[in-house]
Amino acid sequence: MLSDVTTPQDLDDRFRETLAALPAAPQRRDLADPVTDDAPLTGAQLLDLFDAQVASRQLDLAGRWLRSFGEGFYTIGSSGHEGNAAVAAALRPTDPALLHYRSGAFYCLRAAQVAAAAPASAADTPTPAVDDPEPAAEAPEPASDAEVAGSATPTGGFVGYAEAARDVLRGMVASSEEPIAGGRHKVFGRADLAVVPTTSTIASHLPRAVGMGLAVERLRRLDTAGRRTGTGVRVGSGAGAAHVPWPPDAIVVCSFGDASVNHASATAAFNTAGWYDHAGLRIPVLFVCEDNGLGISVRSPEGWVEATLRAKPGIRYFSADGADPVRTYAVAREAAAWVRRYRRPAVLHLSTVRLMGHAGADAESAYRSPAELAEDLDRDPVVATARLLVDAGVATADELLARYDETGWQVRRLAEEVLGEPKLASAADVVSALAPRRPVRVARAVADAAARASGPGAAAREEAFGGKPPELVGPMTLAQSINAALADGLLDHPQMAVFGEDVAAKGGVYGVTKGLRDRFGAARVFDTLLDETSVLGLGLGAGLAGMLPVPEIQYLAYLHNAEDQLRGEAATMQFFSRGAFRNPMVVRVAGLAYQEGFGGHFHNDNSVAVLRDVPGLVVAVPARPDDAAPMLRTCLASAAVDGSVCVFLEPIALYHTRDLYADGDGEWLAGYPEPGSWVAGHVPIGRARVYRVGSADDLTIITFGNGVRMSLRAAAVLAEEGVGTRVVDLRWLAPLPVADIIRESSATGRVLVVDETRRSGGVGEGVIAALVDGGYVGAARRVAGVDSFVPLGPAARHVLVSPEAITDGARTLLAR
Repeated sequence: MLSDVTTPQDLDDRFRETLAALPAAPQRRDLADPVTDDAPLTGAQLLDLFDAQVASRQLDLAGRWLRSFGEGFYTIGSSGHEGNAAVAAALRPTDPALLHYRSGAFYCLRAAQVAAAAPASAADTPTPAVDDPEPAAEAPEPASDAEVAGSATPTGGFVGYAEAARDVLRGMVASSEEPIAGGRHKVFGRADLAVVPTTSTIASHLPRAVGMGLAVERLRRLDTAGRRTGTGVRVGSGAGAAHVPWPPDAIVVCSFGDASVNHASATAAFNTAGWYDHAGLRIPVLFVCEDNGLGISVRSPEGWVEATLRAKPGIRYFSADGADPVRTYAVAREAAAWVRRYRRPAVLHLSTVRLMGHAGADAESAYRSPAELAEDLDRDPVVATARLLVDAGVATADELLARYDETGWQVRRLAEEVLGEPKLASAADVVSALAPRRPVRVARAVADAAARASGPGAAAREEAFGGKPPELVGPMTLAQSINAALADGLLDHPQMAVFGEDVAAKGGVYGVTKGLRDRFGAARVFDTLLDETSVLGLGLGAGLAGMLPVPEIQYLAYLHNAEDQLRGEAATMQFFSRGAFRNPMVVRVAGLAYQEGFGGHFHNDNSVAVLRDVPGLVVAVPARPDDAAPMLRTCLASAAVDGSVCVFLEPIALYHTRDLYADGDGEWLAGYPEPGSWVAGHVPIGRARVYRVGSADDLTIITFGNGVRMSLRAAAVLAEEGVGTRVVDLRWLAPLPVADIIRESSATGRVLVVDETRRSGGVGEGVIAALVDGGYVGAARRVAGVDSFVPLGPAARHVLVSPEAITDGARTLLAR
């Protein structure tokens, strides 16, 4: 009977009815035999696929049951997509996977593989030498059973899937005992399964997958070179030591829905993978598009997804019907073997159906006809696998129904157990995994770096700087100081890489990375294509793979094209994995305003609110050369030690500034500290710098970036009028140095907040809020940029803060 919605009861009834109608096979087939004469799957393997599919299906049914009485908080299920279990079987459990939220059967099978300790050792498969010629581009030989984890998947009903089922159910009920996210979200993820948690999976994880592929291949080549020379590979030292989590010949698998192919993040990822392939750099990524023809209620036009995926240059196309487990396994096996052998990207287009709607509250009758729903039911992959098992004589209908019911009973039993588990009980519990801060360890890492630079690494350091270390060069500009600190970072962190648009041969638009590629090589300092989403995605994936990425975003305005890679991907990784996964990264961004002779809102952007709004993100703004190097060292150490995601926002207008009060005074230059002084000059995250002008008793100016230089100039004018000022350089916009703000403000009782961003949504709002929350009772006033984009040329002066506006604001405040 046709209905206007596919219900859990529909699925269950249809399954039972179909099995009851199946005729018994003429003879029983041995589990070790192929299910058909030309099939790559044995009866045992097909039975394992069925068990994984059934486990996933029963979890979906349990999710709807939990929701029916208000205890299930996530009901997006995998029903209709269970063919992805065959994809898991075609891969190795050590191949890192970023999974679509409908890849439940993949997750179940992967968990059973690991539980059975069945995958072949990666060491059994030889890796080509780094200078071996690339294989010809003909189709690879079929992989042997030893090369494919699916040849050794476990058999034994629900037992192998119990742990995975408990994981998923805990996520559904937001149990704090859920092993990956701890009740913060329902995700597929576990470190021992090499499954990296993803949340929205609306293509935002695809750029990360490309970054992981690039990093896996880079580290594979380093590992190969090390083995061939007998020297091994150093991918870290001291606090920055990195553990490469996957075998050298691993490939990355990334699944997503058909509607996601239209997303800008997906376009960026496909384009980047193809761009690198065209350039001769290898990206071993298998994209898996699980195509059910719908994006919630919006249909993918017939043929659109295939046409789109086939048209991606540099990405090989494979396709299979997800309702046919034998064909899906064969094609997935071929695709995985191709990617593994040639280290090149491919996409597997898997045709699926969606059963039970998008999620629990979805009324499919609003946009789908009963006939369509019935057609999807006829393509139920769990039913298709059961039918094949019976037809092949691997199992009887009664035996399969018994396995199905046993799994259903076990899942329901586990669901009832997890209902009683605790939930996150406080805000402290929720944020505990967000962004760990261990300042003592970070300080120790800086001290260790100083010891290495002045001890065992002194000779290498001197050679890297051409015989003249930066501390002997003399006073430096902000840009020169950052350049020297990046070089020191590359020396101390062998897993560190600097990359972005124009950073290598050109040395950056402003020369900040000049000479780094010549010193450290193109593998560690390299140019990327022009796409900020991909630049950050490369960094996210590289960090997961054990590197310490330092990507550059050329201008702050360009970051807004890609900010979800920071908000939705980077900052959430530790939050949704309780630190089991992390993506350490220091993002260098040239930004803020006041560029003379080079203006406009793209090159003078003062929009930092989006950065300060991201929980756990560290935002550093060095104003002076003598702050830039220690702050950058702190960010690198924090990324290496705590897995922090840091944004190092560099004021463009101060890059080459030399003077403070008068032309030629050289007061904005500073010497580069020698390693022996790094410990004493360490700048912890969230600590401000205070300048005292005159008596420093009358007024406190709180500012950052370009505002520091302007405020010091204003303070000098005020000093001539007998006003003593303390100028507080925040240095860190997130977290704000609240203790320093309160202390220095209370010392004078008059606070002028100089905010070069904007009056609405600017940094000043956060400073004022910190004062109020801290109980400050003195006078306060703001001088801030106008709520406007920065125009071209002299007109910019009308909307930006000036030294004169600071002086006038101070006088007004003092006159109260």
